[in-house]
Amino acid sequence: MINIKYSAEVQDARSNNTAIVALESTIITHGMPYPQNVEVAAQVEQDIRDTGATPATIAVLDGCLHVGLEADQLQSLGRAKNVAKLSRADFAACLATGGTGATTVAATMIAAKLSEIEVFATGGIGGVHKGAEQTFDISADLLELAATPVTVVAAGAKAILDVPKTLEVLETHGVPVIVYGQDSFPAFWSAQSDLAAPLRMDNAVQIASAHVLRQAIGLPGGQLVANPIPDTDQIAAEILAPIIAQAQTEADNKGISGKSVTPFLLQRIFELTEGKSLTANIALVRNNARLASNVAKELITLRS
Repeated sequence: MINIKYSAEVQDARSNNTAIVALESTIITHGMPYPQNVEVAAQVEQDIRDTGATPATIAVLDGCLHVGLEADQLQSLGRAKNVAKLSRADFAACLATGGTGATTVAATMIAAKLSEIEVFATGGIGGVHKGAEQTFDISADLLELAATPVTVVAAGAKAILDVPKTLEVLETHGVPVIVYGQDSFPAFWSAQSDLAAPLRMDNAVQIASAHVLRQAIGLPGGQLVANPIPDTDQIAAEILAPIIAQAQTEADNKGISGKSVTPFLLQRIFELTEGKSLTANIALVRNNARLASNVAKELITLRS
């Protein structure tokens, strides 16, 4: 049996059948320094509460899966060093060895399914890395979306990725990619891109209905909701393109690969944008949390 511990807040929401939104924890351990990481995580949780749902930040602490973190646990995780970055391949191993790990998109989806949470808010999903035709570096997030019935609200795929190939892989695996409120696929830090929206929906009711109907039809997997960053918080794509290219070249020259690629690129982009990328990242995560909360509430209404 899997040892799952729910926070008091999440347990109360489960008992009362109210909306819950899952949150990943790598943004805490691998996304920014302490104490900013804890402050941002707490703010995102509060955004979910303010929108009428309950936040469930997910992590593995000393071999136990925690769904929802108490304030002291959030602080401890924010200070912790050498925390594992968990995906599908190493999630069970961390539990078995009594380890501590932060969940990526894939691992958070798995934990959400185990906890009967149907909606998850994150910044951006992983995907096909540039040069994948040589490296085969493709995030497990994509296959998880094809397998696990959770609606993931993100600002698209991270802009450091090969986004067209990422969309092709999602299409191949039958993952609905729903853009919220516009006809182009968002580019993470930028609201618009040259890529057309595979699907468009304009309200949380439609998104929740699509989630329920996929299950009624018997289709496996979840759906990706691409929620554009607010215009006032975005960084123009033409400004970011040469910065991303420079960071990718540096990573290639240093021989950085595997799970180390994304943290390296995000750190270099943070440095090259003088912190603007992190400010935008925080804004888009908060925006995604609010939309996810509305979808989770609509799911409760539909289920009842």
